[in-house]
Amino acid sequence: MTGGRREAAQTPAEDCGAGAAGSRPDGISETMISGQHWHRHASPISFIILAVIIALALSGLVGGQTSPLRSEDFGAARLEVKTPSVIRNGEFFETRIRIEASQDMSDAVLAVSPSLWTDMTINTMIPAASEESFKGGAYRFSYGELRAGETLVVKIDGQINPPLFAGTEGEIALFDGERRLGGMPLHIEVLP
Repeated sequence: MTGGRREAAQTPAEDCGAGAAGSRPDGISETMISGQHWHRHASPISFIILAVIIALALSGLVGGQTSPLRSEDFGAARLEVKTPSVIRNGEFFETRIRIEASQDMSDAVLAVSPSLWTDMTINTMIPAASEESFKGGAYRFSYGELRAGETLVVKIDGQINPPLFAGTEGEIALFDGERRLGGMPLHIEVLP
């Protein structure tokens, strides 16, 4: 207060450094000072793109979904394989193979075609086979005798190597010694 009189409050234009009331610095409009109603600060397009990416990731269409269980009955034994059908390059994966004998098997042998494991690193197989070989165009893993009603579960951990793109396919077959009981074709789609 000066001399019993109140000074008028400064206008936003005066706060901005303008000399006379109503005049503004060059390039500053009244709407910039007073603000705009319904003005968006960002485009909704970026939000929509982010939402689509998140929805796509959650859908499992680009890998990461539950591995399907495939099953074949060959009479003497039943073979079940649970492995990813879609996986991303560089990812670790797990394959579970279950053999349930309906009849006595003198030597339960799993045979994996090399094309299925091309550009993959197989880290572990539990339990380890009593004998490993390459015969008849396939990697063979011998697990010994399996009595009727007994079950063998094999867990395989691996990783997709960077050169593998688009996918791989091959077969997991079941033998009783040298006698082929049957095979299960597999296709694994590999995304970048």
